[in-house]
Amino acid sequence: MPLAQGRLNALTTRRENIMEDAPLLASLLKRMNENQLAMGTAIEELSNWVEQRGSTEVAKNIRGVLETLDGNAGFITLALASLSAEARTKK
Repeated sequence: MPLAQGRLNALTTRRENIMEDAPLLASLLKRMNENQLAMGTAIEELSNWVEQRGSTEVAKNIRGVLETLDGNAGFITLALASLSAEARTKK
């Protein structure tokens, strides 16, 4: 078997194994996303506390990082929905 065909077979097998675990993967990623959202909320509270004590620049920097979390949240939600839908169709 040529090397390229062997790699293709290995990738196909890996994808099939991942799809068998799609419900578990979707559940894991959902919980990780929930943790990320909870940490984002806690960090936002800390940034408010920091700002109230006069460190507005630090609070501004923290909020900038939180914007990245917010920006990724939409994609993560769509990806989780896609994984969940795929897992349901595999049952």
